[in-house]
Amino acid sequence: CTAVPPNLVESALFGHERGAFTGATESRRGVFEEAHGGTLLLDEIGDLELSLQAKLLRALERGEVQRVGSNRWIKVDSRVLAATRRDLDREIQAGRFRDDLFFRLAVARIELPPLRQRSGDITVLASHFWKQLAGKGAPFPVDFAQRLEDYAWPGNVRELHNAVARRVALGDLAAIATSRAIAGESATGSIPPPSGAAGRDVIDEVLGLDL
Repeated sequence: CTAVPPNLVESALFGHERGAFTGATESRRGVFEEAHGGTLLLDEIGDLELSLQAKLLRALERGEVQRVGSNRWIKVDSRVLAATRRDLDREIQAGRFRDDLFFRLAVARIELPPLRQRSGDITVLASHFWKQLAGKGAPFPVDFAQRLEDYAWPGNVRELHNAVARRVALGDLAAIATSRAIAGESATGSIPPPSGAAGRDVIDEVLGLDL
């Protein structure tokens, strides 16, 4: 719900007809039509504008959508999952999220605790990122794993990914944290930084990450 400009979110959700707005040179199906018979994930739903929340509620309640620029209703049938980083209870109290839409969506709620409360996941995730960035044959440094467990990770999984990427690219020169190192910890490591063509490949991949 934040990946496209606000004025195009409705079109992305429900589709549009040719000529519905400037640049609409052809008809296009929205994600509800694309997900017909399957599953639709609405990410960052807490950022959806109130006017679109009402239209989303209708789509969920009646199982039908109307493309922008059309007067025809289209039946859709999909399982909807919604995710958000916001506290929707507070958003409702502040008037930024509709309570009726919230209760329509809240059939089952799964709250994912921050990474600092899931210490058992840190090494598992870091090892996975290490294999992706350094290659399956590169051993995961034991001392690096131990220090990862001692950090609070305010940036959660993205910050952990960056820390691993930095260690792969810079080796002994890499600090643990994105913004600061752990108090009392040095930035030493157990493997040398990559060099040569292979090292350049790793660094290019790290610098090209879309986080």
